Amino acid sequence: MKVDDTISPNELLQRLRDLSSRVEGGVAAAGSEPGAPDFSQMLKQSLDQVNAAQQQAASLGQAYEFGDPSVSISELTLAMQRSSLAFQAATQVRNKLVSAYKEIMSMQV
Repeated sequence: MKVDDTISPNELLQRLRDLSSRVEGGVAAAGSEPGAPDFSQMLKQSLDQVNAAQQQAASLGQAYEFGDPSVSISELTLAMQRSSLAFQAATQVRNKLVSAYKEIMSMQV
């Protein structure tokens, strides 16, 4: 069982690095980059991919528990680790966003 909408850990790390470099370099004004993806769309897509990885791991786990011969323990373990890594990365992104929000809110105007 394979889901085409999963994100590899390397792809997720690359996206996080891209976002980090955009934040460190200063974000351009909205609409200044034609064809640039919207942050909210990228965030939603990333969260959807984390959700898909978790659902895939859960369905593989359930299939393995029911004795499905097409699901191996190594496939299940790999799916669960991918799901865990994706969730941890999403949690770190959330923590960085909350930290940035708090920093912005504490700035003097």
